[in-house]
Amino acid sequence: MNLALTVLEIVAPVFLLAGIGFLWVRAGFEYRIEFVTRLAMTLAVPCLIFTALMKTEVDLAALANLTLAAIASYAAVGIVGAVLLLLLRLNQQTFLAPFIFGNTGNLGIPLALFAFGQPGLERAVVLLAVSAVLSFTLGIWLVAGRGSFLKILKEPMIGATFLGALFLWQGWETPRFLTNTLDLIGQMAIPLMLLTLGVAVARLTPARITTAIWLSLVKLVICAVIAWGMARAFGLDDISFGVLVLQISTPVAVTAYLIAEKYGADSDSVAGFVVVSTLISVAGLPLLLALVL
Repeated sequence: MNLALTVLEIVAPVFLLAGIGFLWVRAGFEYRIEFVTRLAMTLAVPCLIFTALMKTEVDLAALANLTLAAIASYAAVGIVGAVLLLLLRLNQQTFLAPFIFGNTGNLGIPLALFAFGQPGLERAVVLLAVSAVLSFTLGIWLVAGRGSFLKILKEPMIGATFLGALFLWQGWETPRFLTNTLDLIGQMAIPLMLLTLGVAVARLTPARITTAIWLSLVKLVICAVIAWGMARAFGLDDISFGVLVLQISTPVAVTAYLIAEKYGADSDSVAGFVVVSTLISVAGLPLLLALVL
């Protein structure tokens, strides 16, 4: 009973905020998703990443180990996913990138924060950076046949990650007034991301639901099992273990739909994959949390 209550306390704020965004749009209110997304990804999230890394007490070697475990997890998920899609004769260009990369930002970071507190957030932002780098290189290559290394260099949250890592490595700290300002800006990130997630899902039109349902279930199971195994293999501490499993197992991100639309994949099928996997995560991620807590 206590465990169930703990899990509920963790996931309820996440899905309630996303639900508010969903209902906001359904009620006909205006939500300028492009502006809010740009505000979050250009300002709020980079501040959150930088301050989290600068203030972390996690050993650099432990973060490096977590990073390697994440890369290995994504590689294993990619291999399994490619074989699965080949056997089922599903289009690799459409489904493989969404199968590999989850919503480590809008959903993964809040869950890690509520489940494991500040130490969980610190680890989650590292995994978000890993996911972003791979998504904008390997992910775009899988969909379009080319990666976007230049786009990586222009991403503020990637710069914030390297800068935060530098401050962590050198033991530097910004002046207190600046740290407080950056903290305040970073606190916008999680509510904005969750509201935007709900808004984005509300505006998507699901397609090919049957394929999306079973593929979402398979993705959740495969990602959780692989992340669990990698966490064991790399000997991660308890918090890193839980964060890795959660982040790798997150549902398909809305950005997967945008990439499919831009580069000519079947965006309707990806939209269905996004919506269904997100809905399934409402039940699936709490179960995972109960296992890793």
